[in-house]
Amino acid sequence: MENQEIEVKYFVNDLGAVRERLEALGAALVQPRLLETNLRFDTPGRRLGRALQVLRLRQDSAARMTFKGPAHGEGGARVRQEIEFTVEDFARARQFLEALGYEVVMIYEKYRSVYDLAGVHVTLDEMPYGDFVELEGPDVQTIQLVNARLGLNWGRVVPASYTMLFEQLAQKKGLRVRDLTFATFAGLGITPQDMDLLPADG
Repeated sequence: MENQEIEVKYFVNDLGAVRERLEALGAALVQPRLLETNLRFDTPGRRLGRALQVLRLRQDSAARMTFKGPAHGEGGARVRQEIEFTVEDFARARQFLEALGYEVVMIYEKYRSVYDLAGVHVTLDEMPYGDFVELEGPDVQTIQLVNARLGLNWGRVVPASYTMLFEQLAQKKGLRVRDLTFATFAGLGITPQDMDLLPADG
């Protein structure tokens, strides 16, 4: 199905080892490591959040606008509608969304690099609260084949999004912060146990 995202996500202890495994398997580097800044938008009444929808403006190697629909599970993977396109100017795109009545409800950052292995995008993400690997492909079976080659534990898929993990963590730890940024998390000492995460590479 067009405009559909099919992916799995894992928490990992050793992102460098996953990178070395990808390179040993001949994976192609699609995007070198860079800082990604995301602005998540919603209405003042949080209509999108209540509908489990995401409206996002991202700056990485380009400026990109994204809509995501509610997610559902399929064979252990997370499936949802995704519509994404590049925009010419990040600042003007933000002004455009704000002129329509949307407001920034969260800023989140990550360092991301992307590889392609057998038609699956393998994303290495350094989040303010830990390291993760995402596998996105055309179907669950193809993702499972690549997953097996990487040696990751399929039983330890993380079903929650990065922002959902942040919201759960903030509630559990009583964090009074809006943004998931490296500056916000500096010195907080967050552990995987705080998020009930088990590594897929251990």
